[in-house]
Amino acid sequence: MLSRRLVRQFIALVDTGSFTAAATRLHVSQPTLSAGIAELERSLGTPLILRERRALRLTEAGNRFLIHARAIEREFSLAERGVLETPPPAPPLRLGVLASLATRTTAAIAAHYAGEAAGKALLTLTDAPDADLRRRLAEHRLDAIVTTLRSADEGELLREEGYAMILPAAHRLAGQPLLLPEELADETMIARRSCEILAETSRFFTARGVRPHFALRSANEDRCLSLVAAGAGVTTGPVSLAGPGTVAVPLKDYNYRRRIGLIVAQGQEALIAASGLREVLREAI
Repeated sequence: MLSRRLVRQFIALVDTGSFTAAATRLHVSQPTLSAGIAELERSLGTPLILRERRALRLTEAGNRFLIHARAIEREFSLAERGVLETPPPAPPLRLGVLASLATRTTAAIAAHYAGEAAGKALLTLTDAPDADLRRRLAEHRLDAIVTTLRSADEGELLREEGYAMILPAAHRLAGQPLLLPEELADETMIARRSCEILAETSRFFTARGVRPHFALRSANEDRCLSLVAAGAGVTTGPVSLAGPGTVAVPLKDYNYRRRIGLIVAQGQEALIAASGLREVLREAI
C-alpha cells in the first residue's frame, strides 16, 4: 500500500543520491530505508532504483513515479499548512437563562447564534431558576448566566422592571390605569411557580383578604401565559412577560421590582467578549 512514509523515503533517496545520506536526512537506519524502498517497489510492481557500484540511477518507471511523488508530497504539505493555519473553532458558549425570562427574549438571544455562519459562536442554553443557575455557574458548568441580581454591585445590569397583574387583553379591567387588590377577589388565578416572588405575592393577597380560585399552578411560563391570553384566568408577573393577547396593569401597593443582569463565571471573560454576548443581550433584553 502506497503511504506518505514510502513516498518521502523515495524522494529523499533521489535528492541525496545515496542510501546513507537519505537515511541520515530522515533520521532512520539504512536497513530501514532499504526495506522501505523495497516495499515501495513491491507495491508498485516495478523497480524504481538501479543500484550501481558508485551511484544510484532511476529506472524509467522511477522517473515517472518521481513526478507523482513530488506532487503527492506537495499536496500533503499544503494540507498540513492549511489545517495548522486555520484557527480552531471557538468552544460553545454555555449560557444559563432565568426560567421566568420571556420566551421571546430567550428566542432572540438564540436566534443571533443560530445557523452556521462563519465567525459565529455556538450556543447552548440552559433554562432554570436562579438558584440552579448560580450553582451550575459556581461548578463551571455554565460560562455565564442571565438572572436576577441580588445586590447593586452584582453582575452587569441589563434591565430593571416592575411587577403587575397580567390580564387577558379583552378583560373588563384591562383598560384601567391601576388595579385595587380587592377588585381581583372574584377572579380565577393562574399561579406561575417559576415566579421569583411567589411567596411574597401569596402573602400580599392573603393580607388583603383576597383568596382566589386557582385554575392552574405551573412552572411552565408559556402555558400560564397562554391560559391568561385565552381568558382562563389572570396572573402576576414582570411587565415584560405581557405579550400577544395579554396586558400588564399596575396593582396598588404591589411595588416589587426585579433587576435582570449578566453574571460571568470566573475566568470566562475572554470567551464572553469574543462571543459578543453583551451586545446581543443589550439588544434582546
